[in-house]
Amino acid sequence: MSTVLETEEHQALRAAVAALGKRFGRDYSTELARKGEHPRELWSEAGKLGYLGVNLPEEYGGGGGGMAELSIVLEELGAAGSPLLMLVVSPAICGTVIARFGTEEQKRAWLPGLSDGSLTMSFGITEPDAGSNSHRITTTARRDGEGGWILSGRKVFISGVDISDATLIVGRTEDAKSGRLKPCLFIVPRDAPGFLRTRIDMELHAAEKQFELVLDDVRLPAGALVGEDSEDAGLLQLFAGLNPERIMGAAFSIGMGRYALERAVDYAKTRTVWKGAPIGAHQAIAHPLAQAHIELELARLMMQKAARLYDEGDDIGAGEAANMAKYAAAEACVRAVDQAVHTLGGNGLTREYGLASLVTAARVSRIAPVSREMILNYVSHQTLGLPKSY
Repeated sequence: MSTVLETEEHQALRAAVAALGKRFGRDYSTELARKGEHPRELWSEAGKLGYLGVNLPEEYGGGGGGMAELSIVLEELGAAGSPLLMLVVSPAICGTVIARFGTEEQKRAWLPGLSDGSLTMSFGITEPDAGSNSHRITTTARRDGEGGWILSGRKVFISGVDISDATLIVGRTEDAKSGRLKPCLFIVPRDAPGFLRTRIDMELHAAEKQFELVLDDVRLPAGALVGEDSEDAGLLQLFAGLNPERIMGAAFSIGMGRYALERAVDYAKTRTVWKGAPIGAHQAIAHPLAQAHIELELARLMMQKAARLYDEGDDIGAGEAANMAKYAAAEACVRAVDQAVHTLGGNGLTREYGLASLVTAARVSRIAPVSREMILNYVSHQTLGLPKSY
């Protein structure tokens, strides 16, 4: 794929991460998923090389870059067949929120570990009865009378809680003036009393497992609330984390689509069914693969725009671009994977070629971390100014 719009530093990062990804590859990831194990070796190596925290501040052990750099890391690992889902969660969402809004104590406690991979953090926002409607979140926090907090509620489809040292929980507190509930973010250690997790049995086989969480009057110190006087800054913090989530979701999808497309192209170049040219010479095979490549390239351009806007501090502009990038990347990924499997025919469904499992994984990209319908709602309301139906 073309990199002419990227700096020399970005191109060098892309090449270095691609080399790391190829050392591990698709077989590494699928075998771990079958065993129910996590890609600890790849995570550790990426951390040592500085890739996990490339977006975090240098003074706390990070690379001093932004979402432009971190999205390159995830895309290239995905294109090599070894994506790391926790990159979306730990450094992109949680690391960004703490770096932008955390207290000095919170930054010192978490950012160095999130940067080198020695610490991992999950992100808990989705609830059983809220789904995509974050305004219906019912997880609540109340003062305990001693300066701390008591957190109660449930979360669902939370990734990687079993390997995380803490979870950044989105809750709500009561406004003392209006009595309305407003969002706030808390750092909940994995061993906090009353913090319970149950694994969700997913049809999708992935190294990163999904969990339902129960917060049964979890007592937290005052310092668990992200930031200084941040009861009034929770909404800003939340969206500061969701924009990187969408950018990284796009990177994940683009990497997956690139991996599938490369397998299909290699196959189409060498597979001969009729006498003469390989199947890739036939337009019925070549044109859909070319279209998939075009769509992935276009999605990447929007992702790069979103990352640049976010890194420049334009949260509003980044919000629009990040949603569009996530939408475009998910659609391109689904079509690329589908066409790749179709190109290989029966071989596309075998373990040998490693494409069949991507069918389900690609479909998830249309749903998580935000559904395409909610993105269309966002664009119709925020960009086009159309009235809401809800």
